[in-house]
Amino acid sequence: MNAPATGSPRVWAIVGATGTGKTALSLDLAEALAAQARPAEIVNGDAMQLYRGMDIGTAKLPVSARRGIPHHLLDVLEVTDEAAVAWYQDAARAAIDGIHDRGRDAILVGGSGLYVSSVLFDFRFPPHDDALRAELEAELAQHGPGVLFARLRTLDPATAARVDPKNGRRIVRALEVIAQGAATHGAALPDAPALWRRDTRVIGVAVPREALVSRLDARVEHMWTAGLLGEVETLRRQGLERGVTARRAIGYAQALAQLTGGLSQSEAIAETQALTRRYARRQVSWFKRYASITWVDSGVDAATLADSLG
Repeated sequence: MNAPATGSPRVWAIVGATGTGKTALSLDLAEALAAQARPAEIVNGDAMQLYRGMDIGTAKLPVSARRGIPHHLLDVLEVTDEAAVAWYQDAARAAIDGIHDRGRDAILVGGSGLYVSSVLFDFRFPPHDDALRAELEAELAQHGPGVLFARLRTLDPATAARVDPKNGRRIVRALEVIAQGAATHGAALPDAPALWRRDTRVIGVAVPREALVSRLDARVEHMWTAGLLGEVETLRRQGLERGVTARRAIGYAQALAQLTGGLSQSEAIAETQALTRRYARRQVSWFKRYASITWVDSGVDAATLADSLG
């Protein structure tokens, strides 16, 4: 094995919308860096890939396809666990610190904007109030997100403008923070965010909109033919429907609705496609706000990229 190159280990981040080829580029980049005597390890930045057993619907890379490159923060939660960005920030940064301690570069790859940003930038999260959150969640269950969103819009119009009105969890968290007298982290980047690690390279992978829509629609159809319903049935036995986060994941919620008779298969697929396209648009908008990002086309040569950004 080549000895590590001189210089401090780096953080590389590969971000962008779902379906743009981030995973393939992360593998190619790790191999390109290894060829430069900069061995690298990969850290997952996709919130749903944290869950054990959620494979088909998240396009999780199987172990056999990881080319022997160490991967971190895949399959670390049960479907009954709640994925919290503050927890993820600590876990991902600890993984990166460990990689750096081994003299290797860390490649953070994923499209969950707030999760990725919490690692890359100097995010400090407000404290939790479990009792207050329980009250807000009870109100959410009783009345739906509309009433809570209207309250958020009154209390913090700027945050409300950035939050999906149907995202009850995000609305509850924003109201919880406001009630404690703190400024929301607002589901958005802070103004002029400082990097957590100075030696960081951020790469955005872009695909033309029409091509991406076609790719995403085909991916959703493949999820069903690849056995998503069977995967969800297995996860139901493990408590998926009790999960706060996992059961709401795009594709999984629709597959659950199909299994319980709420949607036909064609309706479940169509709804998943529409939600995936909307999610991809939000991802693109999120990452376009990064000040220091190098945008590349899907299929870019990783060796050339490593040379140009090295």
